[in-house]
Amino acid sequence: MSATVKNNLGLITISDDVIATIAGYTTVENYGIVGMSGKKAGENIFELLGRENIRKGVAVAVNGDSCSIDVYVIVEYGVSLHAVAQNVIENVTYRVREFAGIAVSSVNVHVEGVRVQQN
Repeated sequence: MSATVKNNLGLITISDDVIATIAGYTTVENYGIVGMSGKKAGENIFELLGRENIRKGVAVAVNGDSCSIDVYVIVEYGVSLHAVAQNVIENVTYRVREFAGIAVSSVNVHVEGVRVQQN
């Protein structure tokens, strides 16, 4: 399903993939996020996604004139999960609203794993 924004000149239709891409890139820019997690079809195994597949770690549901977003992340060991999640929620909400013009009703952060950085 896609989101539709109406203005005085007409309608703008924005694909869920576009919203997912905005949310994905915004998420990985946050301190403490190692990457996005993508669930392999039919399995309970999660993999760390590269930048080319970043939207696979994001689920978007459009509800009328707003959307809800779920992001699946892997965080760095030792960070405050609450602080990282709060930053993700605030940044994703802001960027989707500013870039796509779509209201965000909720952003849910799913921490799928913790990664220890190797020195």
